[in-house]
Amino acid sequence: MQPKLHDAGATVVKRVSRRGHDEAHGGAWKVAFADFCLALLCLFLVLWLLASRNAERLQVVMKSSGANLLEDGQGLSDTLSMGTRGSMIERHPVPARSEDIHAGEPDHGSREPMPYTREPVLLDTPQQLGELAQRIERIAADEGLAGNLQSTITAQGLRLQLHDTDANGMFERGSAVPSSRMRSLLHRLGPVLAQIRNRLLITGHTDATPYNDKTPGAFSNWGLSTQRAMSARYELLAGSMPEGSVLQVSGMADTAPVDTVNTKAPINRRIELMVLTSAQARAVAAMYGPATGGVLAASLQPASPALAP
Repeated sequence: MQPKLHDAGATVVKRVSRRGHDEAHGGAWKVAFADFCLALLCLFLVLWLLASRNAERLQVVMKSSGANLLEDGQGLSDTLSMGTRGSMIERHPVPARSEDIHAGEPDHGSREPMPYTREPVLLDTPQQLGELAQRIERIAADEGLAGNLQSTITAQGLRLQLHDTDANGMFERGSAVPSSRMRSLLHRLGPVLAQIRNRLLITGHTDATPYNDKTPGAFSNWGLSTQRAMSARYELLAGSMPEGSVLQVSGMADTAPVDTVNTKAPINRRIELMVLTSAQARAVAAMYGPATGGVLAASLQPASPALAP
């Protein structure tokens, strides 16, 4: 028997070629999608650059001020030998408040405070420096730091000591980052110092707590005291003190303690601001001037003709 060519119950599958339909679309959509992705990438790149500008600018300011976040020297971490870690000092601008500076000799009667003037005045008498000290003491009291400030009038000028207490620290322990109250106080002192022509010495001091690493070149209280003095200068400048007001910035480590009995006392951790009289400012500047004339030149002369070349 011959087999049937067509079975009535069989399923017939008809395959239709779509090659012509697909070729009609082509790959143009892929090019358009690639352009869209490239535009998004450029947008995200621009946004990232804008966001990083502020951080880069803050790093530049931090490097110029020399204030770095350091590990605590009292904690005795051997990681100090690996060097200090930089940090950005947070800036919290505080509205400047102008303080009155009385010029001239005070009289015994009542008088109105001297109005603010753009021309800075020179305070050279104990009475004038005393008025300046009173205004700074009031600012410190407003900031809750009355117990952290000591002011003394000397023959060289007005000596201001901003020191730690058991309740308040001027800086984070082992760090050059000022506390929020210290930062606010220095910002408010900026406009006051902008109204006087007196030059300023800024000196940092630490207590006698040593760092673990004693190797030459390792970070020590010398570096910490210097960086704290530089940090104080930066905060004063942020408060509108003129850059030319500062004559010298230095660190003395623990070589000049206030409390000589307990050299680790909080009062020894301090920043000193010395408002110099005009005569003392000239004397300090002359110490580092050219070696001509005066005692310095005389000391360089040969002791006898026989020693002369």
